[in-house]
Amino acid sequence: MTAPAPDPVDPPEERGRSLRRAATITAAVGAVHAILFLISYFLMAQVPGPEASDEEILAFYTSSSASLTSLVGLYVMPFAAIAFMWFIVALRMWEAFSVRRENLLFSNLQLVSGILYVAMLSVGAAAQGVLAASAAYASGPIDPVLARQFPLYGSTVLIVFAIRMAAIFVFTTSNIGRGSGVLPRWFVVVGFAVGLFMLLSVTLEPILVLVFPIWLLALSAILLIKARGIPQDAQLRSVAARRLDGISPDRDDAAAGGRS
Repeated sequence: MTAPAPDPVDPPEERGRSLRRAATITAAVGAVHAILFLISYFLMAQVPGPEASDEEILAFYTSSSASLTSLVGLYVMPFAAIAFMWFIVALRMWEAFSVRRENLLFSNLQLVSGILYVAMLSVGAAAQGVLAASAAYASGPIDPVLARQFPLYGSTVLIVFAIRMAAIFVFTTSNIGRGSGVLPRWFVVVGFAVGLFMLLSVTLEPILVLVFPIWLLALSAILLIKARGIPQDAQLRSVAARRLDGISPDRDDAAAGGRS
């Protein structure tokens, strides 16, 4: 007698993943990035600005406590960047395994803008903290001219470039959230308004830097509320897994549209 064939074991990528857990992770790491970014930016903003006198600049960088504050902010910023990378991955995992068909254009724009945002964030932070690091670790002389230019360079990279990339991230995330029904309509409208403000504002005022983390905190709160309403046994199902279940992705999308 021929032994019955063992049931095939689905590979890990074909198994259902907890939708509630994915949503919770996404909300958590998004909030962590926003909080760490605000802490780091506040600490690094203590460096003298372009309008500071030579005496104020030299007093700041020769004071161990003052320059230490800037160094702490410099070391916090990489962890903010890491948290945002986790946020992008968790968010895209949620999107890729969602019921509706993924919009590849907006999904790829979301990924690229997020990567560029992290890169510009890192460059801007390095420019802001390079003189404090030089004074602390290399005992190098402080040139007041460079001490004015480096923070200005860092602010320019952060506000002019990184915030514009963040604006594209806000646009794409709002559009994807609207199409999937995850985000409420009012927050989608707010997202488009916030993205336009970040994209078109012509200023180097620090207030512009605060807009994105505040929006991200609000997004994380909404995602956390959504996560709490998801049943414990609800699972993310990949396209391949739905095919194994005999569900066509097109019919699944149509059914999801009918339910929304």
